[in-house]
Amino acid sequence: MAQDIFRKKTAEIIKKEVADGVLETEKHGGMNKVLTVRDLTFMGIAAIVGAGIFSTIGEASMKGGPGVVLLFLFVSVACGFSAICYAEFASMIPVSGSAYTYSYVAFGEIVAWIIGWDLLFEYAIGNIAVAISWSNYFVTLLDGLGIHTPKYLATDYWTAKAMLTDQAKLAWHNAPVIAGDIKFICNLPAFLITGIITWVIYIGIQESRKATNAMVILKIAIIAVVIVAGAFYVQPANWHPFLPNGISGVLSGTAAVFFAYIGFDAISTTAEECKDPQRDLPKGMFYSLIACTIIYVLVALVLTGMVSYKQLGVGDPLAYVFKAVHVNWIAGLVSVSAVIATASVLLVFQLGQPRIWMSMSRDGLLPPVFSKLHPKYRTPSFSTLLTGFVVGIPALFLNLNVVVDLCSVGTLFAFVLVCGGILKLQSSPTKMESKFKTPYVNSKWILPVLLIVAVVLFIKYYPGGFAAYLNFADAKGVVTYDVVRERIPFLLFGFVFLATTVLAFLKNFSLIPVIGFLCCTYLLCESGTSNWERFLLWLLIGLVIYFLYGVRHSKLKSK
Repeated sequence: MAQDIFRKKTAEIIKKEVADGVLETEKHGGMNKVLTVRDLTFMGIAAIVGAGIFSTIGEASMKGGPGVVLLFLFVSVACGFSAICYAEFASMIPVSGSAYTYSYVAFGEIVAWIIGWDLLFEYAIGNIAVAISWSNYFVTLLDGLGIHTPKYLATDYWTAKAMLTDQAKLAWHNAPVIAGDIKFICNLPAFLITGIITWVIYIGIQESRKATNAMVILKIAIIAVVIVAGAFYVQPANWHPFLPNGISGVLSGTAAVFFAYIGFDAISTTAEECKDPQRDLPKGMFYSLIACTIIYVLVALVLTGMVSYKQLGVGDPLAYVFKAVHVNWIAGLVSVSAVIATASVLLVFQLGQPRIWMSMSRDGLLPPVFSKLHPKYRTPSFSTLLTGFVVGIPALFLNLNVVVDLCSVGTLFAFVLVCGGILKLQSSPTKMESKFKTPYVNSKWILPVLLIVAVVLFIKYYPGGFAAYLNFADAKGVVTYDVVRERIPFLLFGFVFLATTVLAFLKNFSLIPVIGFLCCTYLLCESGTSNWERFLLWLLIGLVIYFLYGVRHSKLKSK
């Protein structure tokens, strides 16, 4: 059994599949190869610049103050290291599947299934979050135009029931009763935009490419106007204090900020629709990540410079700051841009998920219907439609805050495995050739120094040092499960950091994937234990499906 679940895809198997036309799925041709570096860069920007910059950036700024720019830079570095590892894999294995296929080569089938199941979780949850965010901006835009949507058709049931805001109270009190005490409350715009985007993706990659490029050009132009105009209203006094809540305050916005960066990995699922995937995918990832980091840092500086960071805990921070300085026409422009930006994010994420299903189906881990291509549009038809329902139905009822945090956990887990995969293949004699290679810097002596620095900083800045941290008593002096539960992830990170340092010293690990691995592992610890518990439950369900179906139908079993 152990030999079965850890069987790997080798270079020979992938090359043979390409040569035999297995990846074409159907006799009359494969997917349309139309994407260029520009298209991939635009897709990356479309996926990254969306709900994060128009909504979650406000909450992160309120918690971290002007120093939130440091968090954006830190997360961009972590994503950058991961992007380098993604780029090498994408150049090495130019087929759809993203981290799922990469893990199949590096770790084996069971890990590939886990990461594939995780990616389905990431894209589905991410899409739901984006659809809900789009709905919020769209309804706000309609209100500004004098078109008022009933509140009970533009919010989720649980938010309305909590009645924490005026809108939620209106939705709850005005909603029609359908049976007993059950009220009809749903987020209808979120469902409708999911249906429209699913249709665009269903009819072809050409149409998806054109729609994405148009939306990216428009939203970048509007964001440029926002940055330039906002710069004239910046008051440097608002940047003091720079770290009002310390480093802990900055790091508390990790999930929100990381959510803003999710997306550059989604373009790796389009490998089979690229003209030259081994050359173009790495470039598209790097260009989009660099461009978006510059945009995020500038926007964060403008936001925290225009008003006090204490005022930014709102759902539409960009529009809010311009209303605060009485420049309402730009606030309206921001609302239009937000609708376009979030729609483009949804398009790229919806594009990625069916291609993960398709890759898993080709390998026999899911039924064949998941890899069926439409005879005319050359898209994974069943998987695309199913994705629409999987995202659209929950978007009617779920809350935005829950799905944002869950999405960050799933993405970070994928990043950790991709960085770990490059380390695993570093000394493998069967490693496939790649046009792009991760620059090699020996971490043998560098990582021990970083570990020592981290320990010294922890002792200096954490009140009471290690002794206090290992004291699991609460404020009343009683040891409680809640305290232990919150500290376990960081204790595990300390062990992982130590173990990685020892292995790096013994095996001369490459520094870049090591740093990417450790950064993403740390960010996982900052994601909250409740999110981890929900995520682990999802993985457990996935393992049940794998052992009931996937392990017995795997194509590698016959080989």
